[in-house]
Amino acid sequence: MRVLVVDDEQGLVRALRRGLAAEGFTVDVAHDGATGLAKALVGDYDAVVLDIMLPGVHGYDVLRRLREQDVWTPVLMLSAKDGEHDVADGLDLGADDYLTKPFSFVVLVARLRALVRRQSGPRPAVLRVGDLELDPAARSVTRAGAPVDLTARELTLLEHLMRHADRVVPKLELLDHVFDTGGEDPNVVEVYVGYLRRKLGRDAVRTVRGAGYRVAG
Repeated sequence: MRVLVVDDEQGLVRALRRGLAAEGFTVDVAHDGATGLAKALVGDYDAVVLDIMLPGVHGYDVLRRLREQDVWTPVLMLSAKDGEHDVADGLDLGADDYLTKPFSFVVLVARLRALVRRQSGPRPAVLRVGDLELDPAARSVTRAGAPVDLTARELTLLEHLMRHADRVVPKLELLDHVFDTGGEDPNVVEVYVGYLRRKLGRDAVRTVRGAGYRVAG
């Protein structure tokens, strides 16, 4: 999943980036409202983590402008403002969730996954394709009932393929949503598909020549 974190607390952003990457997220960051708004308008994100008190453009204004321009990416407001009216204002402006600082990282990750599941279309808590089963919350995978040990990045790649099992997933989409393309070789998709095949079986992920990949289960 590809997430944008917009917050001006440098230390917090670094910690979130490391933690979310360890959970298999691809993370972009912005340290002010204007940059965050620009990225959110053009980037294909699965979710946005947005602070309220930002330099330049206020977090509420970022959220308002996104919704005015029909950008409906799920937004989790993350703020030290913990008053009931602050929470109500954020939700009324179009936020999908609100979490106050200090916060539990475990809860933040769980809420991000819940936001993605609530997007349009089926978003089951446990994904099943054929004899493959993936539980994103437990970070576990089984095939034909047998557990399979995957790294965080392998699991994220498989999760994206399984969430879109009804279609062929293009390589560029996988680069955007699973990998940090700023520092990755574009051939990293083929490499990780190879890892999945070695662990799940060669028939688990099919290559559709010239189009992308499809999970077979």
